[in-house]
Amino acid sequence: MFDPTTWNAPIAIVLLALFCIVMARSNGTYWVGRIISRNTAHSRARRIVESRPFAAGARWLNRWGAPAVTLSFLTIGIQTMVHLAAGVTRMPLRRYLPAVVAGSVIWAFMYGTVGLVGWYAAIYLWQHSPLLTLAVGGCAVAGIAWALVRRERPGDAYVEAEAPPAEMNTATVVE
Repeated sequence: MFDPTTWNAPIAIVLLALFCIVMARSNGTYWVGRIISRNTAHSRARRIVESRPFAAGARWLNRWGAPAVTLSFLTIGIQTMVHLAAGVTRMPLRRYLPAVVAGSVIWAFMYGTVGLVGWYAAIYLWQHSPLLTLAVGGCAVAGIAWALVRRERPGDAYVEAEAPPAEMNTATVVE
């Protein structure tokens, strides 16, 4: 049902549906952030706003402002935390909404075109050579693992971010 490769619909309908899905998800995450920002000091949400992934999302947001929201759609793993940080820091809707619309358009277009091509290429490769498909997948997993391990080694250029305080200062977002 949620696999666009199985939808027998024109590409415009697929792109529109993907846009609506990602808009709902992104805005939902933003509003969850707004809700938990009210009083995180005495709730379970405190673990979220003190987490390392949240700190990374907040860093992006503090450094780039609204463009970070748009650019987050080009990432894997930080997108949700950028939207959550936008909500927690109460980014004004006049800045958030244009950025999230632009990012949603980009994401829907990428996922609905290039993403589908990549999926079909993987299926084609599997049908012709499962061993080669596994080798390519293994190389991709090894590359990701290497990048993550390298990022975690002490002494590298990567600097551990401090977790934001439980009650975030709403004035830290670049407007």
